[in-house]
Amino acid sequence: MTARFVLLVVAKAPVPGLAKTRLCPPATPAQAARIAAAALLDTLDAVCAVPGAAPVVAMTGDLGSAALATEIGLALRRVTTIPQRGGDFGARLVNAHADAAAVHTGLPVLQIGMDTPQVTPESLAAAVAPVLHGGHDSVLGPAVDGGWWALGLAEPRHAQVLAGVPMSRDDTGIRTLRALVASGLRPSGAARLSDVDTMADARSVAAACPDGRFARAVAAVRGRAVA
Repeated sequence: MTARFVLLVVAKAPVPGLAKTRLCPPATPAQAARIAAAALLDTLDAVCAVPGAAPVVAMTGDLGSAALATEIGLALRRVTTIPQRGGDFGARLVNAHADAAAVHTGLPVLQIGMDTPQVTPESLAAAVAPVLHGGHDSVLGPAVDGGWWALGLAEPRHAQVLAGVPMSRDDTGIRTLRALVASGLRPSGAARLSDVDTMADARSVAAACPDGRFARAVAAVRGRAVA
């Protein structure tokens, strides 16, 4: 199938002691890293099943030291992997859009992270639909914590607006929306999702996707497995 858009995942290698540290305690650093790894793997499964998507992963960190490194390495064979570059997170996002667009010239980009493993092929297709079919030049998917989980751009160069937006704050979502509008774009909205920052978040998200690796990894922290 001919690709109609780039589905860009911005990801960090789930290294124990560096990944999802806010889950500790009750999780150990190793458990937190396995939760992050499971989230990435479930996300990649969904991304690779979206019709018309060209999957690209912008990766940072030492995959050789990551939890579930072998499984992640196999999953990444299904996608185009590019390195993240830039001094801060906003710059890395801007560069990831530019680099993904250089790989797939002329295609719109839908960018997500690895903290919403409850996404499905259907929900990702719905998120990008306003750009592909609805006459919108952009789409922003808000997160429950005030940030955002998805950004779709008909012209990836407009990701430049992210360079002036403070990231990882409870007003990042509204600031991003204002920056898009100030640049002349007409953003549509996508579904509001919870991403995973705390163990309460992890348990809530696991309940929304009980059949995946993520739910099993979260259940292990509670001392019981998911069948």
